[in-house]
Amino acid sequence: MSGSPDAWTLQVGGHEVVVTNPGKVLFPDAGLTKLDLVNYYLAVAPGALRGAGGRPCILVRYPGGIGEEFFFQKRAPANRPDWLEVAQIRFPSGRSAEEVVPREAAALAWMANLGCIELHPHPVRADDLEHPDELRVDLDPVPGVEWKQIVEVAGVVESVLTDFGLVGWPKTSGSRGVHVLVRIARRWTFDQVRRAALALAREVERRAPLLATSKWWKEERHGVFVDYNQNAKDRTVASAYSVRPRPDARVSAPVSWRELDTCDPADFTLRAMPARFASIGDPHEGIDAAVCSIDRLLELSARHERDGAGDAPWPPHYRKQEGEPRRAPPSASKSSKTAQTAASKAIPAKRKSTKPLIEIARADREAEALAAVEAWKERHPKAAAHLQPADVLVDKMRGSSSLWYRVRINLEHVPARQRPKADKPDAHRD
Repeated sequence: MSGSPDAWTLQVGGHEVVVTNPGKVLFPDAGLTKLDLVNYYLAVAPGALRGAGGRPCILVRYPGGIGEEFFFQKRAPANRPDWLEVAQIRFPSGRSAEEVVPREAAALAWMANLGCIELHPHPVRADDLEHPDELRVDLDPVPGVEWKQIVEVAGVVESVLTDFGLVGWPKTSGSRGVHVLVRIARRWTFDQVRRAALALAREVERRAPLLATSKWWKEERHGVFVDYNQNAKDRTVASAYSVRPRPDARVSAPVSWRELDTCDPADFTLRAMPARFASIGDPHEGIDAAVCSIDRLLELSARHERDGAGDAPWPPHYRKQEGEPRRAPPSASKSSKTAQTAASKAIPAKRKSTKPLIEIARADREAEALAAVEAWKERHPKAAAHLQPADVLVDKMRGSSSLWYRVRINLEHVPARQRPKADKPDAHRD
């Protein structure tokens, strides 16, 4: 390692990686720099590559650190080392892009130098881009749900997987939830894997209806949402050992099922994980040897369809799918008269709200969105006293190259006379 305050040159596995502006602070609260991020990924590289290696990755770049604007970059930079592999991904939109495929520690260091705090791989290998080798169970709690309940739902997931002949590998998400990964044979399409995940989500909900939900629309959710749509083509999740853009530089940490019952996700940080990895190794070390079949989940999906529960809503930017129900939340309904009039004029029918939803804020960052919720509650304490956790809807909205957050409040549990009027949403967007 050699360099100056402006750049460090690292020799990694026979490759030269230049770290520009190594002292750039990426995590102000934790006091962690770009060089700290690079060194972290080098320290946990065997585990991080087990999760993201050999897979096309979306680059999520934070050039100014976690407090500044970030952006998604699907296309690998033209100015890249000749030893760095890429793969051409085709998206549901019909477009395509060459994405980075990390296969060695040097690639992780190179990505970290770009300000890629997170690792976001697709669930496919670069040599077969149409057949996923990973089913992903994403447990996403609604606001207010405690860690204990998330762990309980994860236990139900483990039971369902076991009953269907599958092996699950849990990890903390690095945010508020849990991910469970299942290695599968590369025999099924994205759509088939997604239907298997939907069947699993519905079975988890059936076994624990008070704790978990498979409902796509946020206004219908409670407890922990089992996000089946994370298995749709072009969706990614933070992989094992990925750092997350949180003030404490928390990490998505692989754990055993036994450890999940007792762990505190806050203990898994960029500072702490290298020593843990050196001490216990990778709890997911055996994942690639546990290749499973989703045939039985697909049989369950077929039974669901025969019983009237076919497909469920897809994310908004996907084309309408055959058999998919109407892609609109329950709070939006169409009166038959309006629909008939609109049809006669060949225009879309205007939707009529059936739930008292108000939008209170739009923000560039999740922390600002959550702060807007607290500010609203302080302005309207009587109404806030009646809210249930699922009444706060923080919607992650995808722009062309970045995310923003819409905040809505469902007032259905607030007495009509105490419901605040909808004001102009607070703007926290640059």
